[in-house]
Amino acid sequence: MARFELKLPKMGESVAEATITNWLKQVGDKIEIDEAVLEIATDKVDSEVPSEVSGVLVEQLFSVDDLVQVGQTIAIIETDVVSVSKIVKQEFVVPVEVTATEKTIEAVKETVSAPINFSSSEKFFSPLVKNIAKAEGVSLSELENISGSGKEGRVTKEDILGYVESRKSKVEIPINVEYDSTPVTHNPLTKKQQPVSVNGGDEIIEMDRMRKLISGYMMASLQTSAHVQSFIEVDVTNIVKWREKVKTAFEKREGEKLTYTPIFMQAVAKALKDFPMMNIAVDGDFIVKKKNINLGMAASLPNGNLIVPVIKNADQLNLVGMAKAVNDLGNRAKTGKLKPDDTQGGTYTVTNVGTFGSVFGTPIINQPEVGILALGAIRKVPAVIETPEGDFIGIRQKMFLSHSYDHRVVDGALGGNFVKRVAEYLEVFDVDSDF
Repeated sequence: MARFELKLPKMGESVAEATITNWLKQVGDKIEIDEAVLEIATDKVDSEVPSEVSGVLVEQLFSVDDLVQVGQTIAIIETDVVSVSKIVKQEFVVPVEVTATEKTIEAVKETVSAPINFSSSEKFFSPLVKNIAKAEGVSLSELENISGSGKEGRVTKEDILGYVESRKSKVEIPINVEYDSTPVTHNPLTKKQQPVSVNGGDEIIEMDRMRKLISGYMMASLQTSAHVQSFIEVDVTNIVKWREKVKTAFEKREGEKLTYTPIFMQAVAKALKDFPMMNIAVDGDFIVKKKNINLGMAASLPNGNLIVPVIKNADQLNLVGMAKAVNDLGNRAKTGKLKPDDTQGGTYTVTNVGTFGSVFGTPIINQPEVGILALGAIRKVPAVIETPEGDFIGIRQKMFLSHSYDHRVVDGALGGNFVKRVAEYLEVFDVDSDF
């Protein structure tokens, strides 16, 4: 019998770790090749880890809710196949004899860089709390000593953020506000929520893992970026007529449904090329100007949660390519087939609030991006039409574009001109063009 090491596979360039959410196979279970062994979750998407061999699961090296790094061994499968990895490992056995100096150096390295071993704690910590602890350098002993306000004394996001803030405040000098001599010590993120009155008819529902993550992202974005909005109305009558004329032929020829979304995405990608300072990210006091235009496409999941798959190099796609990308990501989002890398690397996001009948909205920026565009519902409205013979009232198909942008680095001129350019591309859409 050979022992095969099942490792956490690489899930994309920007994905370095994942949380184990469920073991589908238990010790002693038989496993077929390509059969899912466990379920994992990154900060954006859930997925399964299949086995590369057939055999019997003999050891689980991590528990549910443990954070695992890409490349780490997570399980041992006993198989009849000769273990090539075992042979390779034998060729690189580290000598047993190590000098005292080398041991000291290694010990220091482990203390500084080794990930926190949460499995050694008897307390439960959610994946979000673990990620915050790792990012803020909170040790396991510190984490265990934080007084939790959650169910059964669990440490919540607010608890650990409050601890981090209080730790920082010990070395910060209170600043007096001009209109109040009281030192500024209040932070809305660390404020404990007031107890909610519950009566016998109320139902208490705990947020699922993804909803907790979304909640954290939204609050963090509002605390990070200075949100400002610009709105513009667009006449899309020509687009509506063109789509009605060609959608049947498009689907027959390309095998894809033609929605409005790829047309809008193309206009956004073109505008981003015209205004590259909208295709940026903020890193401290520096602006990172992104080389690629990767469009995030907000999509609803069957459970009501939200996810943002990304269309990579969107500016390089024609309408057919954009339609295929939009439909593929949308379908895989609905069926839970997105891969972790599908949600990484976005540089600008588009959300279609018109799907739910909203005329316009004020979306929250998807960090670390600096802008997000909301597409409102297309409506038939009376409008003034200018002609050489004079003005008259007619029925037109119109919609609102709502642009939220980060006022730290995007001023009104840039934010307004960008959404205006998107509108111009939509209004001059070539109705005589082929697809």
